[in-house]
Amino acid sequence: MISLDLEASSSDASTRRALSNLSLSVAKCKKIVVVTGAGISCSCGIPDFRSSDGLYALVKQQYPDVVLKGRDLFDASLFRNSTSTAVFYTFISQLKRSVDSAVPSPTHRFIKTLDSKRKLLRSYTQNIDGLEERAGLMGSSSEEARSNGKGKGKLKAREVRNVQLHGDIHRVRCTFCSAEFPCTEEYLVEFGTGTPPDCPECIARSNARTARSARAIKVGTLRPAIVLYDEPHPLGDDIGSIQSSDVARKPDMLIIMGTSLKVHGFKKLVKDFAKIVRESALPATLSSSSSKSVKSFAGKVIFVNKTAPGSEWDGIIDYHVEGETDKWAEKVIEDWKKLRPSDWEVQTTLHDVGKPASSGLFTVSKDVTNTIHVKGSDPKARPHTNKENRPPVDIPLPVAYPPAPTSPGKRCRDVCHYEDEDVSPSKRSARVCKEKVISGERGAMFCNTTNTPKTINIEEVLAADPMIPKYKLTQSRGRRTKARVEAVEVPLPTARRTRIRS
Repeated sequence: MISLDLEASSSDASTRRALSNLSLSVAKCKKIVVVTGAGISCSCGIPDFRSSDGLYALVKQQYPDVVLKGRDLFDASLFRNSTSTAVFYTFISQLKRSVDSAVPSPTHRFIKTLDSKRKLLRSYTQNIDGLEERAGLMGSSSEEARSNGKGKGKLKAREVRNVQLHGDIHRVRCTFCSAEFPCTEEYLVEFGTGTPPDCPECIARSNARTARSARAIKVGTLRPAIVLYDEPHPLGDDIGSIQSSDVARKPDMLIIMGTSLKVHGFKKLVKDFAKIVRESALPATLSSSSSKSVKSFAGKVIFVNKTAPGSEWDGIIDYHVEGETDKWAEKVIEDWKKLRPSDWEVQTTLHDVGKPASSGLFTVSKDVTNTIHVKGSDPKARPHTNKENRPPVDIPLPVAYPPAPTSPGKRCRDVCHYEDEDVSPSKRSARVCKEKVISGERGAMFCNTTNTPKTINIEEVLAADPMIPKYKLTQSRGRRTKARVEAVEVPLPTARRTRIRS
């Protein structure tokens, strides 16, 4: 482990050079994992936990008769005692008000800069203040990070940029139904008195049961949605899947800031990331010729804190930057802008070189500063003007052609569709309309005389055929009437009916 004093960089050239190389490595890496603790929020007015003026010392000073150690107030066993529970709610109310008045530090903005430059793989924090979300990083405890669906909402892994390992003080959770709500001023007032407010979700469910004459159910109380010692995380499975996904993506740098690395679960997370980051570094078995092609800036584990880590971290952490996290973050940004100014260029000015009504062409007045002259280039190529995004000015406008006629329809038309008369003849034969035949010239089947009555001259018919009987010419067959049958009921005599019944 190499220790670098941040304050000595102004006088020591080797320290200054080493810090500059670290800044360049940060600028070149593309998949950085940042792990932070309470030390990055000290400059915001929020105390850390284990320092001489931290939260543990403050709790022990305010409540000497309630807790033996400051850590006891953040243990899950405090809910067994009503006195320690009331003290916990009162202390959380005071801490929440101090967090509301804080603003993000330069370290929080540095993490956001890594994300905006697309170099941040993920941020993991032990803090419960939620200042990372104010800086622009979506936290795992926010409502926008939850997917809507049946049952418990899962986290949107792609949209979560900051994983809150210990919860969020800006939210409260029911101890009975686990429903979460924003921590409003009304809840803070009740927390300040040492009594937890009732869960509105449980109250609504109980009132609904009472309205339909059912038995009322238990109403839970609200507590801060933070994770205490010896307590499982409500989103532990989702956070574990996010961590596994980040390990599989093989990060190339790990930055640890503002933490003492003494929490067991947090230590395991850091060691897992440090192992995969060091595997991406240059192996010792490679030759010197092949080592030039490998990225030498990757595979670094950087620890930034005022106090040095324990001996168990030897061989895991590569660099220990001794100093404040805000000063180191500002120095990295400053060196980054000096060493790689092209990463910070922003196109801001556009000059119109054409007529706005006709061409509307623009050119960029930004000079190219990161051009590299290649030896052996084509001498016939046009000279480089040290400008970019300059299209040619005189571009002829496209000629407006008349629109093409639409395709003809499938139905027959009397008028030609095209304007030109010299078109190919139609493949279909022309239909010739025949004149109507006079009814007198047509046959009897196709005229109206078929259904009209006709008078017969009997003498003419007999003269033509004397063998025809005369009655066939005079008698006409009429429709035979069907027999009409009616049933008539005839009553029987009285004596006969009597015999029948007997």
